[in-house]
Amino acid sequence: MTLLLSDADVRAVLDWRPAVDALRAAYAVAADAARYPGRSIARGDGTWVRVLPGVPGDGALMGTKIIAAVPRAGRVSYLIALFDQATAELVALLDGNSVTGYRTAATSALAADLLAVPGPLTVGVLGSGFEADKHLRAIATIRDVTSARVYSPRAASRERFAGQFAAAGFPVVPVASAEEAVGGASLVICAARSRDEFPILLGRWLASGMTVVSIGSTVPEQREVDPETIARADVIVADVIAEVLHDTGDLIAARAAGAVADGRVASLADLVSGTFAGRKDEGQIALYKSVGSAVQDLAVAAMCVRAALDGGVGTQAPIPVEVVLK
Repeated sequence: MTLLLSDADVRAVLDWRPAVDALRAAYAVAADAARYPGRSIARGDGTWVRVLPGVPGDGALMGTKIIAAVPRAGRVSYLIALFDQATAELVALLDGNSVTGYRTAATSALAADLLAVPGPLTVGVLGSGFEADKHLRAIATIRDVTSARVYSPRAASRERFAGQFAAAGFPVVPVASAEEAVGGASLVICAARSRDEFPILLGRWLASGMTVVSIGSTVPEQREVDPETIARADVIVADVIAEVLHDTGDLIAARAAGAVADGRVASLADLVSGTFAGRKDEGQIALYKSVGSAVQDLAVAAMCVRAALDGGVGTQAPIPVEVVLK
């Protein structure tokens, strides 16, 4: 029978280090375009559906994530379906909301660990929502974070964010501007698009040795970092190179401004496998740019299914999805 995992079930079994380990293993296996063809987006009248399919090369569960969005209503639904590669059986259906947040943050933590200058990190966080929270927690699990500052446009939001971390014994200082959050940081987390799609991170704020994680611009309409950020980055790592370069508002704007990034971009898979070395020296500015991919969704979702089965978490579907013999 198919295992059903609600969002609460997923959150009950998710753990940062196993998630990062699952992603490290997934990215160590070559992810060719046939196995991971990239996302497909169907657009309607102010609505869209995005599909991210994948067939892992190591025989792990194959499947797809489906995202349905009605932006004018502020509503999004996520569903992940996982199938057995040997039998085509539907193994699990997962609410993909938390998987999306966790897999994005866990992948960023993996990239940051490989890109950031060795040693303790000082972190500047732009954003105070779900993704910002999960990114700081994931990175603090993988690397030693000695201090963190957060900026969000609303004072109440950044105070709430800081309070949540203070309750866990992890002090975060709320600050009154994005520039103040970035200043002096060795790692900058960008996890909040501006409401008018104007960049929230400006390249003139960056100092040598900084690492930037940018996850908030995944389609042409979205902006998060300005063209100067792209121009100043010595090293750019992308989870999906073609989509980052050609389908994100940040890189579209950078090209229009004459900041061509193609020759400085490497894939996260090459960084993880060691094919790409990352920084050449500690003074370089490194940028990790993410749009999300099925590699991430399937690796973390499969980890959740394994943990759920081991822990007796989840519900068996009341009816089977029959495998048809053809």
